[in-house]
Amino acid sequence: MLKEFRQFLLRGNLVDLAIAVVIGAAFGAVVTALVKDLVTPLIAAIGGQPDFGDLDFTINSSRFAYGDFLNAVISFVIIAAVVFFLIVKPVNALMERFQTEKAVDEPTRECPACLSQIPYAARRCAFCTEEVGPEPAPAELATA
Repeated sequence: MLKEFRQFLLRGNLVDLAIAVVIGAAFGAVVTALVKDLVTPLIAAIGGQPDFGDLDFTINSSRFAYGDFLNAVISFVIIAAVVFFLIVKPVNALMERFQTEKAVDEPTRECPACLSQIPYAARRCAFCTEEVGPEPAPAELATA
């Protein structure tokens, strides 16, 4: 049983997941600090009120602190915007710039090993380098 447990712990996807959680938590702390220490004071300088926590109303002796809710919603929107504009957009631009896959103008087939689209005349997959051998073009393309 101990051997099975060790194999379970050392499986690649479990270790990758643990690393992702740790990096995600650290990254979340950085983004939260960025929003709390830089973006929110900037909004307060422009708008005049950085915290809505004191806003509330009372009905039949029940206090409704809608200001805390507004703070949470505003923080969420700001964090989402910061992540999108400072991380997602630049990473997408980098990925697009360094993309190795080029559009193929000729008819393609699927590589049996990695399922990428490769030209019919290809003998080796450009993505996984698996030998695929030549395959005749489909009948509708051969008559055209």
